[in-house]
Amino acid sequence: MSSTQHTPLPYYEDRSPGAGTLPPRPWTPSSDAARLSLNGTWSFRLSPTATAEDDAFARPGYDARSWDEIPVPGHWVLHGHGAPIYTNVRYPFPVDPPHVPAENPTGDHLRVFDLPGDWPDGGDAVLRFEGVESCARVWLNGEELGTFKGSRLPHEFPVGGLLEPSGNVLAVRVHQWSSGSYLEDQDQWWLPGIFREVTLEHRPEGSLADYFVHASYDHTTGEGTLRIDSDPGGRITVPELGLDLATGESATVPVEPWTAETPRLYEAWLTTVGESVSLRVGFRTVVVEDGLLKVNGRRVLFRGVNRHEFHPENGRAVDLATMRRDLVLMKRHNINAVRTSHYPPHPAFLGLCDELGLWVIDECDLETHGFGVLDWRNNPVDDDRWTPALLDRAERMVERDKNHPAVVMWSLGNECGTGRGLSAMADWIRERDPSRVIHYEGDHSCADTDVYSRMYAPHEEVDLIGRRTEPPWSDPELDAKRRALPFIQCEYAHAMGNGPGGLSEYQRLFEAHERCQGGFVWEWIDHGFTRRAPDGRFYHVYGGDFGEELHDGNFVCDGLVFPDRTPSPGLIEYKKVIEPVRIEGAEADGTGGADGAVRITNGHDFADLSHLAFTWTYEAEGEAIGSGELAVPPLPPGESVELKLPAPPPGAEAGAETWWTVEARLAAATAWAEAGHTVAWAQLP
Repeated sequence: MSSTQHTPLPYYEDRSPGAGTLPPRPWTPSSDAARLSLNGTWSFRLSPTATAEDDAFARPGYDARSWDEIPVPGHWVLHGHGAPIYTNVRYPFPVDPPHVPAENPTGDHLRVFDLPGDWPDGGDAVLRFEGVESCARVWLNGEELGTFKGSRLPHEFPVGGLLEPSGNVLAVRVHQWSSGSYLEDQDQWWLPGIFREVTLEHRPEGSLADYFVHASYDHTTGEGTLRIDSDPGGRITVPELGLDLATGESATVPVEPWTAETPRLYEAWLTTVGESVSLRVGFRTVVVEDGLLKVNGRRVLFRGVNRHEFHPENGRAVDLATMRRDLVLMKRHNINAVRTSHYPPHPAFLGLCDELGLWVIDECDLETHGFGVLDWRNNPVDDDRWTPALLDRAERMVERDKNHPAVVMWSLGNECGTGRGLSAMADWIRERDPSRVIHYEGDHSCADTDVYSRMYAPHEEVDLIGRRTEPPWSDPELDAKRRALPFIQCEYAHAMGNGPGGLSEYQRLFEAHERCQGGFVWEWIDHGFTRRAPDGRFYHVYGGDFGEELHDGNFVCDGLVFPDRTPSPGLIEYKKVIEPVRIEGAEADGTGGADGAVRITNGHDFADLSHLAFTWTYEAEGEAIGSGELAVPPLPPGESVELKLPAPPPGAEAGAETWWTVEARLAAATAWAEAGHTVAWAQLP
C-alpha cells in the first residue's frame, strides 16, 4: 500500500452522516396512509465492542431465543445492560476525532413482525426511526438498508420491495459511540438505544414526499396569507376560512393570529391523489426590525426555560403524557417559551407547543463543548470534512419541524465555538426558510445570527447591552450589526441547589430595555434517575452513582422541577417574577388600601385582560374577613389602570395586622388550567 492510501474508516467512525436514508420530510401525525407501529418488546444482545459479532443475526431464520428482551423505545443501560454516564463538558472517551474507543458497547436489536391483513397492496413503504443513539445499521429480511447518525433526528429507509405478508425480520445494530458522538456533547446522560418510535409507513403512489406550510399574518390589516407548497401537488381546504385552493396558490383572508398567548389554530386538509393529511395552521409573522424581534408586529418578551428531554425511569424515552405535563406545568407557572436544549425534541412536543401556546427555539442536535478543553483544536464545526454531517443535521431539523407555528427561531446548536461549518448551516437554513430567525449563542460577533444571544451575562452587562452601550466588537462592521440586534439570554439564572438567584433584577432589566427580550432559565428538570432504598423509600441518583470514574456529579440536577416533576421553590419564585399582570399599590410608596388605590398593568404582549377575573381578599392576622370581585377593564397590552379598593370590612381587632390580597385568575378553563387558576397576585397593606 502506498503512503497516500488509507484504510477506509468503519461506518461508525467515518465523518459522514450515514448512507441509504431518504431525504428528510415533515413529521405528519395524521394521515390516511396505513401505518404500523413497531414499538414494543424486541430481542436484544449486548456486545462489548463494535466488531464482536458478525451480521448473521440479521438473516431470516436466525435463532435469537437465548437473547434478552428490551422495550423499544428505550435505553439498554436502563434495563440491566451497562450503565448511564453523565458528563457536562468532557467527552467520556479519549478525544481523537473521528475515532472512538475499541470498547464500544453495541446493542443488536431484533423484531419479527407481520403486516396487518388490511395492509394495502401496491405503492411503497418506508421504515422510520425517530431517534437512535448514536449510530445505527439497519437490515430488513436480510437486506442491508443503510446506516445513520444524528441521535435526536428522524431517518427513513425505503422498504416496499422487501416486505413479506408475515415473518418480516427487522435487525438494528446500535453503537454507543460513533463519530457522531463528537457532535453530541450536550451536558446530559449518555444513553444509547432506540429511544423514540419505530414505524412502518405505507406510501401510496402519489403520496406526499414533502409539504411546506407558509402562513403569514399582516397585523396592519388583520389578514393572513396561506400558501402550501407540496410534492406532489394537491389541494388544500380550510373549512373554517372557506378556503379551497391548489397547492402553490396563495389566499389572503381575515384570520385570528397565532401567538403563545392566543394559540389560534385552523384545521386544514392537504390532499393529493395518493394521500390526505390533516394539518393545524397558525398564522404569524416573525421579523427582526427596528432592532427588535417582533411577532405579528409586536415586540415579544421571552419568559422561558431550557428543556432537556428526561424521565426519571425512562431517560429520553419520554411519552406524550409526560410531554403534555411539562408544558401544562410551564403554562401554569407563566412560562411562555422553551429552548429545546440542545437538540430537536420529540416531534409531538412541538405539536403540543402549537396547541397550548409556547414560543420555541428549536435547537439543532449539535454540541462540541469538549473541544473547548483543547482550545478548540480539531473542532468539527471548523473542519470542512465534517460539514456534510452538520448540514445533514440542520436539514433534518428544519424539514421535520418547519410547519410548526410555535417555532420562531432555528438554533444552530450549542457551545461549539465558531467555524465554517456553522456558517454553512446558517446559509442553508436562511435560504430554505427565511421566515424565521437564526440563533446561536456562541457567535458573539453575530456574523451568522439574527439575534445577539448570551449565557449568564451579569446584571451590569445586561444593562449595558440593553442601552446598546456594551464594549465594542473588534470588527467595526460586525459591531454595528450586533449593536442593532435584539438581545436574549439563552441561558441564565442557573437553577441548581438554592438557585436560581437574581430573577427579579433580570426581569426589571428585561422590562426596562426593549432590546432585552427576556431569557431562558437553565434548566427545566433535575436529571435524577429513580431508585428505591432498602426501606422502600425512593430517591434519585446522578453522576457517579453508577460507578463511572469520569463524571460530573450532581451538576445534572439543576432544574426548576425535581425529577418527578414536583415544582421547586425556584419555580414558584420564577412564576411570581414573570407574572404577565403587575398588581401594585398606586401610591408612591407602593401601598394601597382603602385610602389609596391599586394599579393593574397588563404585561402581556398580545392578550388583553378579558380572560382574567380579579378578586380581593381582606385579611386580619392571616384570616380572611372579607372578599369580593374587582372590576378591571379589558386593558390592552402595556396599559395600566388605577382602581379604588373598598372600605375595609368590619371584624378586624384593633391593632391587628391587616392585608389586602388582589388576585388575577382565569375566568374560564383553558387547555392548561381550570377556571380560577391564579395567574398573578399581590399583597398590599
